[in-house]
Amino acid sequence: MTRHVGTDRDLTATGADQADEVHASDARADFERRIYRRSTDTIGADRRMALPAPTGVRAVGAAGHIRLGWVPVPGAVGYLIERTDGQNGRSRILDHGGSDVPAVSTHEFADTGVRQDVDYHYRIGAVAGAEYPAWAWSEPVSARTLAGPAEPIDVRVDALKVTGRLSRVWHMVGSERLSQLCLGGDEQLISAEFAAALRHAHDDLGATLVRAHAILHDDNSVVHRDKAGRLQYNFDRIDSIYDQLLDIGLRPVVELSFMPAALARDPEQTVFTYRGIISPPAEWGEWRELVAALATHLVQRYGIDEVAKWAFEVWNEPNLVVFWSGTREEYLRLYDEAVRAIKSVDPRLRVGGPSTAAGEWVELLAAHAAKGGVPLDFVSTHTYGNLPLDVRASLYDNGFDGASIWWTEWGVGSTHFGPIHDRVIGAPFVLSGFAAVQGRVDALAYWVVSDHFEELGRPPRLFHNGFGLLSVGNLRKPRYWAVHLAAHLGDHVLESHVEGDGADVLVQAWAARHDDGTVDVLVWNGTINAALMGGDPRLNRNVRLIVTGLGDTAHKVRLARIDEQHSNVVAQCPPEVLWPDEAVWAHLRAHDELYEERLPDISAQQHVAELNFALPMPGVARIRLSPALPPRPTVDNKENQP
Repeated sequence: MTRHVGTDRDLTATGADQADEVHASDARADFERRIYRRSTDTIGADRRMALPAPTGVRAVGAAGHIRLGWVPVPGAVGYLIERTDGQNGRSRILDHGGSDVPAVSTHEFADTGVRQDVDYHYRIGAVAGAEYPAWAWSEPVSARTLAGPAEPIDVRVDALKVTGRLSRVWHMVGSERLSQLCLGGDEQLISAEFAAALRHAHDDLGATLVRAHAILHDDNSVVHRDKAGRLQYNFDRIDSIYDQLLDIGLRPVVELSFMPAALARDPEQTVFTYRGIISPPAEWGEWRELVAALATHLVQRYGIDEVAKWAFEVWNEPNLVVFWSGTREEYLRLYDEAVRAIKSVDPRLRVGGPSTAAGEWVELLAAHAAKGGVPLDFVSTHTYGNLPLDVRASLYDNGFDGASIWWTEWGVGSTHFGPIHDRVIGAPFVLSGFAAVQGRVDALAYWVVSDHFEELGRPPRLFHNGFGLLSVGNLRKPRYWAVHLAAHLGDHVLESHVEGDGADVLVQAWAARHDDGTVDVLVWNGTINAALMGGDPRLNRNVRLIVTGLGDTAHKVRLARIDEQHSNVVAQCPPEVLWPDEAVWAHLRAHDELYEERLPDISAQQHVAELNFALPMPGVARIRLSPALPPRPTVDNKENQP
């Protein structure tokens, strides 16, 4: 029995349902037991990866936070921040409320969640990779927060000064396994909603690529052995999946996982409720043969010009024991065999990895590929609860400066059913990430598009803090609206400046112009500190926006908002409701919209727009200035009479 979907239904569990729930519970316990066990050992790390301590470190007290800054260190992918509480003397490296990567990518940072009237001491260390320690620490600096209230934030935008072209890094999205497109019986409702979610991603958010697990899972009947022990392939199910995906307008990133039972060295090593096999192959030649057969089939069916626009990603998070029961060296061989198989079909096919958790193994794979002369068309890795690190130095140092950089999983939190997923703080988080990686990352795939997600069991209620941008029933969560606002920016990025208490570390701005002259200014207020997912009144700000360069044209003005009170359908669902009845569904559908309000027009004589608005933390505002159409000429009917 299906336990959801966008209508009221009987939710009484059958015996089979109860058995499924026990299985899901067991899978969840096993996953949580193993998820933090990594194959990366930083003890005895290679000292050749050591970096010097940052210099010019400063700490400045501000309202509700302490602003930190330092001089960037060449070769650093990020920086660790050690904070000592002057009241109790305790020291710790900031983990931002539980991020899987503590290092931050920027050299300006707001430490939030700190107490008033307490001195805090800081040291900064540079790291050459997410898995490496900081070998040298800066001299300590100290500060305490200001009492407040905070001074206003000034945002200035010049509508005439274009600084570059917008990089739409959200063109890739993450997804649960795509076999959900092919469910039957009662579960056809899931398939329909899942397909609709992917259409939302394509049609509204501009997604062109989707990355998902388990295309080689035995549910897809990809390979088996005949009576003589020979491998037999069947790609019919994969064809059905990819046909539907292409019909939607999306292309796949073909994640080569999990291991089919016919090939696995140990088919009992599995993960998730659907028991994806995480074992290396028993025979490496058979893995290479399977990958080559798949690539050959896809090229024959869809054509090389089409499949060359796809990509093949080797495995998922092999640095975690829960996803790869082999060694690090065995993963590198898995990669080598897959690359050689794919390139033997056609060198234009794109392939990459390591698809690791927590930003690790990028340097490892790049160095390995360089040493062995193995192609590396793109590097992929993941992080949650933090902004992506800058891994370009690792690629440049190993001769892969032309390789694309893809974060094929990224999101506000990594914990299944974690309390942050449905909160508003995900909206400014999304925009901070998209803005931070401009010019250094080619794709930043939010994980995932839909709450139809079955890794640890089907959703137990409508708003269950699922990973999706969209709920079951395709209601749009606050962070969906943030991606929507980014996707609907113009292509021409405008010069903008932010000044004031928290400028560029809490409150950020992004301005862009459309070809028709419409100017959009996105302003958001957020922190990566998940401990503040419910907000912090000390971090609320008032914003004064000034837009110059509007010329002699009148403009219509609209203000869109995302915060606890606006564009937040989650808050409209009574907390006691597991699955809505028809009345609650109707209420939620009515509130499933982006909040917008009309502001006074800017006249042709003004030339400058000045607006003032409050911006809570967390919160997002989008100001749209649209050129007013010139009045249509009137026709004197008398002159046209005979």
